[in-house]
Amino acid sequence: MRRQGYHHGNLREALVAAARGLIAERGPAGFTLVEAARMAGVSPAAPYRHFKDRDALVAEIRRRGFEEFARRMIAAGAGAEHGPQEGFERMGNAYLAFAREEPGYYGAMFMPGPATAALAGGKADAVTFGALEAAVGRITGARAGEGGEQRRLAFLVWALSHGIATLWAAGFPPAEDGATPEDLLRTGVANLIRGAGIGFPATGHEPANGRAAPRRRQPARSKRAPRS
Repeated sequence: MRRQGYHHGNLREALVAAARGLIAERGPAGFTLVEAARMAGVSPAAPYRHFKDRDALVAEIRRRGFEEFARRMIAAGAGAEHGPQEGFERMGNAYLAFAREEPGYYGAMFMPGPATAALAGGKADAVTFGALEAAVGRITGARAGEGGEQRRLAFLVWALSHGIATLWAAGFPPAEDGATPEDLLRTGVANLIRGAGIGFPATGHEPANGRAAPRRRQPARSKRAPRS
């Protein structure tokens, strides 16, 4: 891009776009504000008109990421035509698709550290988790207000989704039998719900590649030496 001074037509948006690209390539901590300015085609001092430092720029990307994430998740759940189980699975697929398609947003949203932890609990975060919690309630038949177990289960579903998305993005193959991330998430979520003792509705659309967990072998009992 042609280098410009302070008078960029839409400097804020250009910086956000540049930082998203850098985060996707290097991670949230892998770039400087000067590098973002260089990619946006402005002087190193120009970004400070909008962001006090790199953390403030990452925080803005994180906020936008959660807003877009919430929009996609809610749309996926609401777009189901054949009942709550389809909506639940569509939300899981939307989660994985977002992580795959928006690595710049996703990296900023889940960057570890006290700076981003302090930003947790925003409106979009709460909306997204609320939609997931409601979907868990619909699939398990829980009523509104029965929040304890339902909320914990929603958190476990989110953690499983995040783990699969993160490992897949890092290049770890999920299985030798050709299972996709969507297959693994569907199977894992079904096992979580069954393991919680709630039961997963049998609708004829069971998780792909689902297998019963192997029984744990009991440790061999030590034989006592005979008394003399």
